[in-house]
Amino acid sequence: MNEDTIAQARAWYWQRISAMVLAIFVVIHLVIMMYAIRGGLSAAEILDRTQGSLLVGVFYGLFVLACAVHVPIGIAKIVQEWGGASPRVASRLSQLFAAVIVIMGLAAVWGVSAQ
Repeated sequence: MNEDTIAQARAWYWQRISAMVLAIFVVIHLVIMMYAIRGGLSAAEILDRTQGSLLVGVFYGLFVLACAVHVPIGIAKIVQEWGGASPRVASRLSQLFAAVIVIMGLAAVWGVSAQ
């Protein structure tokens, strides 16, 4: 097997694993949101409950990291297949995209969960 085939297999593996993790996080997130909405909580009341919560911070931090693994792999494939970019350019673009997801996502998590 050549290196390109191995790299593609790894990308496929990581995208599928991250999709499974994301599916779990999305279901948990939706259940929490439905509970909060049915309880009649406002956005301010939800923030009051999440501020200072280590559990919320860890949960959504892991959610962000799973997104940062999953999304850039797909973006790289789209840029290569639809945009005609080289694998190197697609890889660099997806790394940049991953960095943006991590920075913005963790900033949002900090805003929601930090005291």
